[in-house]
Amino acid sequence: MHGSAPLSATTQASRYRRDIDGLRALAILPVLLFHAHVPGFSGGYVGVDIFFVISGFLITGIIAKEVDEGSFSLTRFYERRFRRIMPALGLMILAVLAASVWFYLPGDLEGVPRSALAATLFASNLWFFTDTGYFAGGADVKPLLHTWSLAVEEQYYIGFPILLILLARYAPRWRTPAIAGIAALSLALSVLMQRDATGFAFYLLPTRAWELFAGALLAVGAIPAVRSRWGREAIAWGGIAAIVFAVTCYNADTLFPGYAALAPVLGAAALIHSAPGTHAGRWLGWTPLVGIGLISYSLYLWHWPLIVLTEYTTDVALAGSTRICVIAGSVVAAILSWRFVERPFRDSRRLPAQTIFRFTAATMLLLAVLSLVLIAVGGWPTRFAPAVLQQAAGHTDVSPDRKRCHDSFARGAQPCVLGAAVRPDAMLWGDSHGVELAQALALVAKARGRSLIERTSSSCPPVIGYDAPKDARCAAANRATLAAIHADPGIRRVYLVAFWANGQFDDPGFVAKLDRTVALLRQEGREVVLIGPVPPQPFDVPRHLAHLARAERLDEAQGVDRAFVDARTKHIRALFNRWRARGVELIDPVTALCDVRQCAIERDGKPLYFDSHHLSMAGARLVIGQFD
Repeated sequence: MHGSAPLSATTQASRYRRDIDGLRALAILPVLLFHAHVPGFSGGYVGVDIFFVISGFLITGIIAKEVDEGSFSLTRFYERRFRRIMPALGLMILAVLAASVWFYLPGDLEGVPRSALAATLFASNLWFFTDTGYFAGGADVKPLLHTWSLAVEEQYYIGFPILLILLARYAPRWRTPAIAGIAALSLALSVLMQRDATGFAFYLLPTRAWELFAGALLAVGAIPAVRSRWGREAIAWGGIAAIVFAVTCYNADTLFPGYAALAPVLGAAALIHSAPGTHAGRWLGWTPLVGIGLISYSLYLWHWPLIVLTEYTTDVALAGSTRICVIAGSVVAAILSWRFVERPFRDSRRLPAQTIFRFTAATMLLLAVLSLVLIAVGGWPTRFAPAVLQQAAGHTDVSPDRKRCHDSFARGAQPCVLGAAVRPDAMLWGDSHGVELAQALALVAKARGRSLIERTSSSCPPVIGYDAPKDARCAAANRATLAAIHADPGIRRVYLVAFWANGQFDDPGFVAKLDRTVALLRQEGREVVLIGPVPPQPFDVPRHLAHLARAERLDEAQGVDRAFVDARTKHIRALFNRWRARGVELIDPVTALCDVRQCAIERDGKPLYFDSHHLSMAGARLVIGQFD
């Protein structure tokens, strides 16, 4: 059975399509629900990839049509981009700067104007690449983190129009092969770097460009039209299925982008290519979805700052009625932004091109000046009382050698020797949880005329056979550490420490590998000391204590329930107790920090953690002091 002939790619890309606004809804809703921690949307971050495909299709269609007609103008192109992007973006950045000045503690405020300056210059993906990972700790206090995707798009549109102009002038027959070739190279790089732990593959244009090029290939007619109505129906519903699969089955541990990005990208491409005239296309054209699609840009801009600021001020992850209120507030803010900011600025009759360029220049200048002023004043500590600053200072109560010694393997540096200036007879082997504990152990060792080696690598537990899904560095670092122990018979004692309480490590398979690692070290005649789980807290401890101090409620400070810690570390603690029964020494932070009901988060006015689960130096000294 055949329906009417499908429209050409150029026609589809240049006319309004309700189904594409519906597809925008299918992109923004998973992002919103993922960020709001709604169960079932663990892969909602793939909505950004859908946006990339849509953008590549629509913008390329406009550029290609005008280039072919000889009417394309870079000035007019960037005028349209500024009309679309800058007004709502500028207002959101200004609001974030104002809210951060009011709410953020000094150490947290310092990064906001830097990211605001980067977002204003459409370089925030470069800033966040050097500053944090999307799924890493600390991302939840960065209210402009989401602007990385806008930066990727704008960087793409700096060079892409010029590429199309050059191809049209000098090699018109090579337009499609050139776009396909660059897309293939970008995809290949994305796949090759899918285990990259630096953030390059996630944040930067070279590994993301293929997603925009996927839409561009549709716009230039690289993919033949499917004439069969049922063929288009099958492809369109297959596209929806691919997107639903990615949204519901992916999570923070999925290697992404890379091969995994193919599902949302090809799913979006399938819908753009085949949805018109199908039941799937009519469903995407459903009025509520189209309405969400129309406000999707503003909803993307406003939802993340509202989530971050709510969680920051309450010290609690979104849940229950708070989650519903923030989601509803995000939608309301998006509607207002679309109605009173986006729409007026898109009206070229009311606001001519010259006005748009002047507005954009003035907005960027204002935001840059405000950002630079806030950068100059640092964290602006005079906004807070001394009692608040005392608690906030817990963020910097870390090992003085953390920067020099931690992750030495990844940097190709020699591991640090801490303590007295003598040959080391001990080694601490672990992840980032070991850094402050190594320093506390070194203080004791130095007083006794001894020293120890620190070998710590972020997110890499000291377990032979552990291979982090996103980070090949861990297996290599652990092999190198074991080889170093083999090669140095002077190392008589090995401390093993990690974030045992993070949930994924309390797994029988992982525990069995740790068991074999301990047995291997003991077979070599090394004395093994297990440093047990540090009780994780549900909030950033110094920040929580500072908020309580600001409200003059510091006496209400209390940590996580002891029962929660015991339940979360059941298998690990059982293993540790078995080894302790065989003579292995156990340093147990739970014993040092917890009573029968709850675990402490401060002692003598000092935070015992520098975030939610890493011990501060005050906490590390307390734990080691009770066992050594």
